[in-house]
Amino acid sequence: MLVGYARVSTLDQNLDLQRDALVAAGCSPDRIYTDQASGKNTERPGLREAMAFLRPGDTLVVWKLDRLGRSLTDLIELVQGLAARDIGFRSLQEQIDTTTSGGKLVFHIFAALAEFERDIIRERTHAGLAAARARGKRGGRPTKMTEKKRAAATELLADPQGKSVREVCNALGISRATFYRHRKEPTQ
Repeated sequence: MLVGYARVSTLDQNLDLQRDALVAAGCSPDRIYTDQASGKNTERPGLREAMAFLRPGDTLVVWKLDRLGRSLTDLIELVQGLAARDIGFRSLQEQIDTTTSGGKLVFHIFAALAEFERDIIRERTHAGLAAARARGKRGGRPTKMTEKKRAAATELLADPQGKSVREVCNALGISRATFYRHRKEPTQ
């Protein structure tokens, strides 16, 4: 059975073009699931319903690849999940049909290119971080516990009136974890 999925990003866009194309491709009008949400939005009830309805041997049909997922990584993950359930996938505009050997080949090429792109990005990121470390840069969030706050904490705890750790942390605007972590570290 062909099951359609259509999505528009905003409420002022119209689903008619996609619905018509899905019906012309052989989807039953009552088996076309729709969403009016951004593709980056993970909460898409229409897609969730379509995925729940699909059975082995069915094919999920979309008008265009970007209607199913915003990123190639998400799209590949979705289609691989369908394949694991023995469900096909068709994109009408790109003419990809994973129920055919040619369509599977094209989709696997897309997947390989996406994996290659992820690896290149990862390598560049690691090289950039290593270069920054070599120049003495330290990544991450700046510490909330400055030398001034460390000295103030020591002074407040040494006060004969006996401030508690909680009171010291509240006064300095730091968490207890930050307080204890920096109490153990030697002064740099």
